[in-house]
Amino acid sequence: MSEPYAAPTAGELAEIDRANHSGKQPVVFVHGLWLLDSSWERWAGYFEDAGYAAVTPGWPDDPLSVAEAHAHPEVFAGKSVGDVAAYQEMIIRRLERRPALIGHSFGGVLVQILAGMGLSVATCTIDPAPSRGVLPLPLAALKAASPVLANPANRHRAVTLTFEQFRYGFANAVSEDEARELYERYHVAGSGIPLFQAAFANLNPATEVKAAKTGDDRGPLLVVSGGLDHQAPHAIAYATYKAQKKNEHFETEFVEIRDRGHSLTIDSGWQEVARTCLDFVSRFAK
Repeated sequence: MSEPYAAPTAGELAEIDRANHSGKQPVVFVHGLWLLDSSWERWAGYFEDAGYAAVTPGWPDDPLSVAEAHAHPEVFAGKSVGDVAAYQEMIIRRLERRPALIGHSFGGVLVQILAGMGLSVATCTIDPAPSRGVLPLPLAALKAASPVLANPANRHRAVTLTFEQFRYGFANAVSEDEARELYERYHVAGSGIPLFQAAFANLNPATEVKAAKTGDDRGPLLVVSGGLDHQAPHAIAYATYKAQKKNEHFETEFVEIRDRGHSLTIDSGWQEVARTCLDFVSRFAK
């Protein structure tokens, strides 16, 4: 795994310090491509109200706001899965209690990697991107990833989705009006490297996009799938579950929310997904 090349931000350090001094069980939320940590704001409040200490780290060098991200999209370029996993590990190791982990999309891969390192007391991976050992690549997922994968030069670029691309990949299960609201409120550029890494993970034994699945320190794990997701369709989520189910030491569970797309963590139905994760986490981490 890469060494982290960026220090935690002042905001991240404040969240870590508050979690450590609270005595509460921490929950770390990990976002994926094309979003910032602010996409977890409502989730953080929801878990805080339930008695947990929320920590919402960004990826290394993430801008502090969507407006800043729009002004400087180039800062997202060059971040690999290994870079981000190392950064998240650095954040987690500053916590005095082993946290629960919740991740969406590529964040869903990252929390699996971190759980496989023994860093999680319970993990929820929501619409995870494919990792090594997850074989299905449905046509919908390839189409959703095509804005990046269609041009090999995008590997080293930051790629911004058009509204139409965001609508297909993220917001296909909500109204046109809500899709536009989500695009304007949350969408930012994303690094091209992770999508190329995921696309070729099963051809590269040394890939960074892999998670230990059978260790005795992984902790319980829940896979949540949006049944209408184009970016990470049911086949990818269920194959992730089957791969993780090989772990004989801890529970591995699967929940499909049939009428939801990839925006399920940020759209108007977010609370149903948050409740599903809270119910799971609360069984193992209090």
